[in-house]
Amino acid sequence: MALFAVDYTYAPDAAAARDQFRPEHRAWLGARHEAGDLQFVGPYTDGSGALLMITADDLDAAKDFLANDPFAREKLIAAVAIKELVQVFGPY
Repeated sequence: MALFAVDYTYAPDAAAARDQFRPEHRAWLGARHEAGDLQFVGPYTDGSGALLMITADDLDAAKDFLANDPFAREKLIAAVAIKELVQVFGPY
């Protein structure tokens, strides 16, 4: 399994829709965390997006994983950057 840092940039004009779908989004995140695919996640304090750390077999699997996020399904994310990283220190 590889480790991927995912940077979400939220669509600024979709705040109300994100509020509507946030409970489903958070339930999906919680389930993925329990399953072990999602190592951690959190929104940026300025409201511009979020950082996710996920594990997946490869980049295509990471993209497939993210496609199941309700925010992605509802097109509430303006941009996604996915970068594989090599862990040097930390719990993951």
